[in-house]
Amino acid sequence: MIFLIWFSLFALFFLYYINKLSTSFCLKKEIPEEKQDRFYRTINVLITILLVSTYLEILYTA
Repeated sequence: MIFLIWFSLFALFFLYYINKLSTSFCLKKEIPEEKQDRFYRTINVLITILLVSTYLEILYTA
């Protein structure tokens, strides 16, 4: 149970930081506003898939 809480906090921090980096990337590369939404959605979905698969792998191999 403690692992679930720890991993959830890690995942939230990781998603926040990735979004922060994505924002700075969009500003630096001057990506248009209409393409930014798709960019953020794609990044968030891929990172969420990565975090879920990592959680499941750790859960079933430990």
